[in-house]
Amino acid sequence: MSIQDHPTIGFIGLGSMGGGMTRNLQAAGFPLVVNDVRREAADGLIAGGARWADSAAAVAAASDVVITMLPTPRHVSEVAAGPGGILEGIRDGGTWVDMSTSVPEVADAVRAAASGRGLHIFDAPVSGMSVGAARGMLQIFIGGDADDVARLRPVFEAMGDPERILHVGGHGAGYAVKLMINQLWFSHLVSTAEVLAVGVKAGVDLKVLRDALIASPANSNFLEHDVLSILDGGDYDEGFALALACKDLGLSVDLARAVGMPVELSGLVDQIFRRAKATYGDRAGEMQPFQLYEDLLGTRLRLADAVAVDTDEQKGQAA
Repeated sequence: MSIQDHPTIGFIGLGSMGGGMTRNLQAAGFPLVVNDVRREAADGLIAGGARWADSAAAVAAASDVVITMLPTPRHVSEVAAGPGGILEGIRDGGTWVDMSTSVPEVADAVRAAASGRGLHIFDAPVSGMSVGAARGMLQIFIGGDADDVARLRPVFEAMGDPERILHVGGHGAGYAVKLMINQLWFSHLVSTAEVLAVGVKAGVDLKVLRDALIASPANSNFLEHDVLSILDGGDYDEGFALALACKDLGLSVDLARAVGMPVELSGLVDQIFRRAKATYGDRAGEMQPFQLYEDLLGTRLRLADAVAVDTDEQKGQAA
């Protein structure tokens, strides 16, 4: 596909995720029409040739494909179907891809409101945090028709890892898969923090403990890779706010309730994240719940400082 053949992409939502995604689309040669609540978020893209549009409707009218990357389902609903929204500008037969972490009901309502217009609407939420967005290595989970997925594959590959762009089912399946991934990842974070804190409190060297866990059947990608941002550099990923993590957890619990599945563990993880939000604030990093256990331990868990500490000494620190 030549640059001349690239469809014009309308992109709404230029935050920590959308900013990186649009830069990669632009680098791949896709013409962009963009909008965000902060005009200054588009400055770099406009300098690179993107066009600014004053509303979601204007974005949709000027685009072949509209992509949204927004904080909450409420924002998605307002941008898609509210006054000045996507439905007001998108041409019949047009394409809207929601890459937000949202719920099937929102897209279903938009699809119903546009009945008869032949719109191609599907969900394609992502994983990989802001680092993956910046590097163009996101995982993408697509719910919708297979023909649409194949048609837009070059667009997805500009933002994501080609090996991890997955068509996971029909409409809404992308949303569901993403929520379940988030739920399991957040559960890994809490369980890893608990295990490391207890082991260190019992006098085991942090590095020795982690190496033993990695060598065991209890290993996980989080333990082996993701937690290193904390253990190596004290980075709790402020690129994704704790308030948004709590939102995602709430959505996953709501989904479980909607399908009639009890989720006691997920409910507890949700409570722990909300306690961290109350302790550290809405803008703290999504991995900040880990610090709850460090605070109880009385020290930060850092591999550079990992030494076996006497249990009585640690009791004194925690006190």
